[in-house]
Amino acid sequence: MNHKNYTKIIVLITTALFTATLFNTGALSQSKESLMPPLPLASKEGHFLYQPWHSTTAYLINETGVVNHTWQGDYYPLYDSYMDHDGSVYFTIDSGRGGVQVVAYNGSLLWDYRYTRDSSYATHDIAILPNGDFLIIMQEIKSAAQAIQKGRNPNTIWFGNFNPNFVIQVHQTGPTSGDIVWEWYIWDHMIQDFNPTKDNYGVIADHPELADINCDYWWNVGWPYMNSIDYNPETDQILLSAHNCDEIWIIDHSTTTEEATGHTGGIYGHGGDLIYRWGNPQAYDRGTAADEKLYLQHQVCWVKPGLPHAGNILVFSNGNNRPGGYLSSCDEFTPDIDNATGEYYQPPAGEPYGPANLSWQFMLPQNLFSDGFGGAQRMLNGDTLICSGWNGVFIRVTPDKQIVWTFNNPYPYMNDEVYRTQYIPPYEPPPPQPPHHPDLECNGSLSWSNIKPGATVHGSFQVMNIGDNDSLLNWTVDNTLTWGTWTFTPSSGKDLTPALGSVTVQVYMVVPNEKNTGFQGNITIVNKNNSSDSCVIPVTLTTPLSQNIEYNGFLARLLVRFPNAFPLFRYLLGF
Repeated sequence: MNHKNYTKIIVLITTALFTATLFNTGALSQSKESLMPPLPLASKEGHFLYQPWHSTTAYLINETGVVNHTWQGDYYPLYDSYMDHDGSVYFTIDSGRGGVQVVAYNGSLLWDYRYTRDSSYATHDIAILPNGDFLIIMQEIKSAAQAIQKGRNPNTIWFGNFNPNFVIQVHQTGPTSGDIVWEWYIWDHMIQDFNPTKDNYGVIADHPELADINCDYWWNVGWPYMNSIDYNPETDQILLSAHNCDEIWIIDHSTTTEEATGHTGGIYGHGGDLIYRWGNPQAYDRGTAADEKLYLQHQVCWVKPGLPHAGNILVFSNGNNRPGGYLSSCDEFTPDIDNATGEYYQPPAGEPYGPANLSWQFMLPQNLFSDGFGGAQRMLNGDTLICSGWNGVFIRVTPDKQIVWTFNNPYPYMNDEVYRTQYIPPYEPPPPQPPHHPDLECNGSLSWSNIKPGATVHGSFQVMNIGDNDSLLNWTVDNTLTWGTWTFTPSSGKDLTPALGSVTVQVYMVVPNEKNTGFQGNITIVNKNNSSDSCVIPVTLTTPLSQNIEYNGFLARLLVRFPNAFPLFRYLLGF
């Protein structure tokens, strides 16, 4: 690296001590949803969001360079800004120990979070989790004595301290607050072979799951200078850029915080150890300079589901220490995964992690060499969006390595630096959902015979939804029978799904005061949202027949003479 570039990076290091985080859920999401743009912005190729290095404004441009929208923050970025699905933008801010401001599409400030722990601060990058929590790359401050005891070479400790990275997960608790619910520290997963009298001494090649505290000769303001983070919800893994070691690292996020400090636990069984690494086998004593693939990279990210070559990893390799000269590149490789288990292949003793070669690489022209910043993202059409950050230039490259689009950032002045840009895929209306039609069904009948007039009878029937699995049935009893006094419990229902089974309706009826009568009819049950969807329960009822008794006869006179006598006999005769 020439002295000019080197000095430029050191200036950045000494000033870039903070980054931020992202918020996507909880009480704020309700206020955010109400501030969404009225219509999605149309663009065939999608949009690109970025915030220049010396600007407090985030710009959303289309493929022609036209600015479709801007958001105004209060601080210069450290380092990225991100747009959420609802049109709000998350500004990483240089204030205190780092933080984030969330600004709605209409410009309203929705959230202002600041990190406040002592002896540590936010830096570089953030990632959103599906549940709305977010991950932040942090740095803690260790003294030179602590670093030396850990096994660091004293000659490579700058500025009197050593600042190892760690990652925290933050859960939103309010408009200006959040709880730290998960933590991982590289300090817990180190090894060294420099000084046998210090901690963590061992054979580095035997422990590729650990990081050599002396893998680099670069600055230690942030070690290994993690400058990018990504999250894979399908595997619950975190992807990190270990800049100083010329590697990418993957760790298990399924651990508890306690498990993350050790070497067991989590769904992969390795606690907080590295479960995969790639880019420079020299970093764990399993290769030579000829095996190195990455060179002081910045952005690293998985190719997202639904995009060409999903699951691959894209890296913007700055190339400061590349053999043969300063050239930046966009590198793509396929992680060496056992498809049967979903876990990364563990190489034999002494061998490096695979793959041996890149699956795709685009070398940027010399004039787009970027000795800092930079990023790459796969686009929906298979092209790759590349940000030459130090030059403030974006290019779109086809799979056959043709540059088909170039944009020079003009804000706040021409070619101001841009840490990276975010690709926003073209808006596509969600596919129409299959109909979820309920289908009303009834079982049962009501039949009573020889019932004394004025008596109360009881029966029941069942109502159910036999429609689509996710359908909701709202039903009611529509009884038009004019004879008798009817009671139904329940008389209606709401949101009945097929999975809930049948509802039993209890029926009570006071019999009409009529003898020698038969009643027939139907009770109708109706789908309240579709009157054509109904079913009927048949009803029959008879009261006792009156007996022809000669009034002048002895029996008739006896019953009249004693009106309260012989109740059973009276009932049978219908007298």
